[in-house]
Amino acid sequence: MSETLRAVRGMNDILPTEVGAWQAFERRVRDWLASYGYRELRTPIVEPTALFKRAIGEVTDIVEKEMYTFVDALNGESLTLRPEGTAACVRAVIEHNLLYGGGQRLWYQGPMFRHERPQKGRYRQFHQIGVEAMGFAGPDVDIEHLLMTARLWRVLGLAEEVALEINSLGGAEARATHRAKLIAYFEAHQDQLDDDARRRLQSNPLRILDTKNPAMRALVEAAPQLMDDLDDAARAHFAAVCAGLDAAGIAYRINPRLVRGLDYYNYTVFEWVTDRLGAQGTVCAGGRFDGLVEQLGGKPAPACGFAMGIERLLALIAEVGVAAPGDGPDAYLVHVGEAASALAQTLAEGLRDGGVAVVLHVGGGSFKTQMKKADASGARFAVILGDDEAAAGEVSVKPLRDGGEQQRVTQQQAVNLIKQGVHNGNL
Repeated sequence: MSETLRAVRGMNDILPTEVGAWQAFERRVRDWLASYGYRELRTPIVEPTALFKRAIGEVTDIVEKEMYTFVDALNGESLTLRPEGTAACVRAVIEHNLLYGGGQRLWYQGPMFRHERPQKGRYRQFHQIGVEAMGFAGPDVDIEHLLMTARLWRVLGLAEEVALEINSLGGAEARATHRAKLIAYFEAHQDQLDDDARRRLQSNPLRILDTKNPAMRALVEAAPQLMDDLDDAARAHFAAVCAGLDAAGIAYRINPRLVRGLDYYNYTVFEWVTDRLGAQGTVCAGGRFDGLVEQLGGKPAPACGFAMGIERLLALIAEVGVAAPGDGPDAYLVHVGEAASALAQTLAEGLRDGGVAVVLHVGGGSFKTQMKKADASGARFAVILGDDEAAAGEVSVKPLRDGGEQQRVTQQQAVNLIKQGVHNGNL
């Protein structure tokens, strides 16, 4: 017998029983983004390796250890499966001159790839939704992104499960000054550094602050703080962001050790975190990246954005027990009897013409069996067609989720009943 093939470890199938939750989540996200004027951008999953080296930084875990990189056999070009979405989004904006007419509010979704040790909440193929606003200077867009995400948590029923942490990384001069202080500080305590920290000491000492090694926690806590080196412009920008959050009533904690893992960030950075998912507690993160457009070959342009992990958010929704409406079809068509079965396909098409998503029962079976199938489908209504209904040109509509009486009506009345019920159920 041939060996059974399995999916690559850390790259998971999303089964039909799970897809409904993904679709319900994605519908809500699309509506939320549209309400803020963001438009979708779709980029390839494969990009030139140089794009990520230039954008993310060569001395980062992603570039050094996590990227899926290969050589194109056709032309010898080094290509990489995208490990994150911002660099690809900026590349597309530059290539297609999207900022020519002014600022752009964009979003994207899709799979990302990192060669990591798989664990709960951390996969080799994972899915993100990213949001980028390019061409808008000042703190207004930072505030918009923070208020946007706070609204999404309310929409998803997660507002009590996540907390906001923010920081400022300042501009290039402040980071250069702080970098020198960090190197001097950590050089004086080299005996307490782990291998990763020693490797990063000269090339990227800011990343040492993001260590997950508990043995270095006290050392990192006592390190110089970047906030002390901010210039007046960075302080004013950060103060305006905090004032915007205060005015909106959004709670937050200033975390001076929040640095993010990508080199392109400057000024505001933030993370939404939860204690419900164990070690993988960050569900959404982002900040400003004002220098990246120029760094990748475009004209200088301010930018700000964030990304959220779909798997982690769905895991949080499941952990909290928030119901996701709309996972099943509107109706399930049950038909018993020779005359009824002969009309069932035509009736199903008529319901669909009226805007009702309906599953037609196939394979025969008793009325009781078909009703069990209807209930298991997740449909809000059963549409019942027997020989009596067929002869009268009518159907029976039975609510399956919220109680209510079964009604015998015409096909058009059935359409109206179901659409009204679905609409009311999703308010």
